[in-house]
Parts: sequence; C-alpha cells; structure tokens
Amino acid sequence: MRTTVRISDDLLVEAKKAAAEEGRTLAQVMEDALREALVRRSAPVEAKTVRVPTFGRGGLQPGVDLDDSATLLDLMDAGEGAPSAGGA
Repeated sequence: MRTTVRISDDLLVEAKKAAAEEGRTLAQVMEDALREALVRRSAPVEAKTVRVPTFGRGGLQPGVDLDDSATLLDLMDAGEGAPSAGGA
C-alpha cells in the first residue's frame, strides 16, 4: 500500500543512512521500525520482584529520609549513621 507520512528531516536522513548501511530499502527500514514499536506497545511488561538483603534491626537511622535524596547522599558521603570499622 502506498501512503504519505510526514517525518522530520533529521529522522529521514538517519533512516536513509541506516537503509544504505544495511543494503535495504527505506520502506523496509521504516516497516521494521514500526513493527518493533507496535510490538513493544502491545507487549505486557512483566514486573520482576527484587529482594534486597537487609542487615540489623530498627529501621532507618535518625535523620534519614528516603524521599530526600540530596540529604541522603550527604549522609552517606559523610559516613554518618554507618557502623564504624571497629564495630563499636
């Protein structure tokens, strides 16, 4: 089937380059790209369960807010709340 599609000039240049490098027609490259996009769109995403090992008890250390990444990074960089190398 023949149709007209409007795409950006930059994308068209990239598609033509890919077609030339692969020894294929522009139509073949565009059809394959469209097929892949449609398959990804319709394919269900399976969520994997990830188990994170934890150590110790008592939950978070005082002052730790997991929603405040900047402060959390500061605490980790400073070593605050982390057990000392001597274990005490």
